[in-house]
Amino acid sequence: MFKIGDFSKLTMVSIRMIRYYDEMGLFKPAEIDTFTGYRYYSAKQITTLNLIVSLRDMGFNVSDIAVAINDQSDEKLKDILKQKKDEVKNNIKTEEEKLKKINYAIKNLKREKINMNYNVTLKSVPSYKIISLRDTIPAYDAEGMLWVKLGTYIQEKNISCNNFCYATYHVEGYIEGPVDVEVVVGVEELLVDADGFTYKETKPIEQAASILVPGEYSNVAPAFNFLGKWIEENGYTICGLSRQLPIKTPCNENNPNDYLCEIQVPVKKL
Repeated sequence: MFKIGDFSKLTMVSIRMIRYYDEMGLFKPAEIDTFTGYRYYSAKQITTLNLIVSLRDMGFNVSDIAVAINDQSDEKLKDILKQKKDEVKNNIKTEEEKLKKINYAIKNLKREKINMNYNVTLKSVPSYKIISLRDTIPAYDAEGMLWVKLGTYIQEKNISCNNFCYATYHVEGYIEGPVDVEVVVGVEELLVDADGFTYKETKPIEQAASILVPGEYSNVAPAFNFLGKWIEENGYTICGLSRQLPIKTPCNENNPNDYLCEIQVPVKKL
């Protein structure tokens, strides 16, 4: 048997942490001298302490560690480690996304200030005959999956189209998670609805505030910010769903810096 100091040296775990694990109910002394109160530990306990330290270093909390050491079957421990592995992977993905945003912010500090000087025009938008696909996508950046589905259908059915197209997000505000999106392509004639694809005529827009957004899709968010300020400063209010019209996309442009889209927001004077 070893006193706590000697056991601490053997295991390279501080006395403070050994006592803390005792307080948490994770690691009790093998014996406690009833007269002196000294804690004594056995060499057989080294494996358990090593497991506690390893799980702690992997990010397990006290309750998870307690489950692992109370049921020290290989299968149970394997399941616990797999769950933690998946959790760590998800955390890494989340942190990598944060890192991308930080790097983007650093890279674009000056450029964004320059680009935030868009030319806003007011225009009327006529009614169009269109084919539409409306569905829920996992997130905003997954819009492309609907365009692929719509494009494939148009090709398979040999539908005569024109260059008019846009995407509309049927949400009241920005949301996290699944998004209700409609993608639209102009057609020469209205056919019969089928397979989730709908033919209709769009409503004309009397007045829309419009801006052209060059470059990567990440530029769309600050462009909306700019447009919002312009609308308020010029005495307008939003009176309908916005449209994003792709002009140069991955379909016809290889360089993301040369992408181009138009944002149209229906407005009216206050």
